[in-house]
Amino acid sequence: MGKALKRWWPLFMLPTCLAFMIGFVIPFIQGFYLSFCQFITINNTHFVGIENYVRALSDPQFSTSFFFTVAFAFLSTVLINVIALAIAQALTRKALKGTNIFRTIFFMPNLIGGIVLGYIWSMIFDGILVKYNTSVVLESKYGFWGLIILMCWQQVGYMMIIYIAGLQSVPEDMLEAARIDGANRWQTLWRVTIPNVMPSITICMFLSLTNGFKLFDQNLALTAGRPFQQLGNGETIKTTEMLALNIVNAFGTNGGGNRGAGQAKAVIFFIVVAAISIIQLQANRRKEVQQ
Repeated sequence: MGKALKRWWPLFMLPTCLAFMIGFVIPFIQGFYLSFCQFITINNTHFVGIENYVRALSDPQFSTSFFFTVAFAFLSTVLINVIALAIAQALTRKALKGTNIFRTIFFMPNLIGGIVLGYIWSMIFDGILVKYNTSVVLESKYGFWGLIILMCWQQVGYMMIIYIAGLQSVPEDMLEAARIDGANRWQTLWRVTIPNVMPSITICMFLSLTNGFKLFDQNLALTAGRPFQQLGNGETIKTTEMLALNIVNAFGTNGGGNRGAGQAKAVIFFIVVAAISIIQLQANRRKEVQQ
């Protein structure tokens, strides 16, 4: 079997490599080139150098969306992982009955599409906030926390499943040794459980962080970037518009003249998300090695 794999592995790898090249590498290279051009279609381009990047970085809407997205991604990552780990810890106790039912219930929101969730939670939030004569699209703080709640509700169940798998792999003899040594529940959690589930924490933090940065459909359905804010120079910006929605709007609503700047924003977005994700993965993996 081993000899056959060594002999024929290029044949099995070829379809995957071709799909990766066609679906990612070639479009990425083409998109990177287009970020230096003004274009309406990819066959009608005019090279302008770094002008698109200057326009993107000087756009107040882009900077507002960037800081809003960063704040949202980091806060949602912390809340999702803390809540998911707490639920997983509760559902792995042997004394609790009906854990399979609870796991299914918590996981179900992850199966619902982001657009549908956005409209559902929009009706829920507005039904509550109407009593206070406001809405998620009238005050940015409600839009921000509305997105946080929506994201947690959708993602917690998925991360919970990963944490449950990690918790079930913790050696029982280590937990028993901690109890014999007199460790209380918190000491066992921090000294035994968390070090052993660090691989699961690494995966969940990576997924929740990247999902937070890439959020689009929920943002579109819940707030669509509203409310608006007028700057001192008379320009109007959207206060809850995230980076993905900002990039799409640069292509779709501002005309072909800004598509180059939109492509430059997409390249910057990719670099930021990739850099933060790599840093997070390396930091967590170092902790795995130390344990």
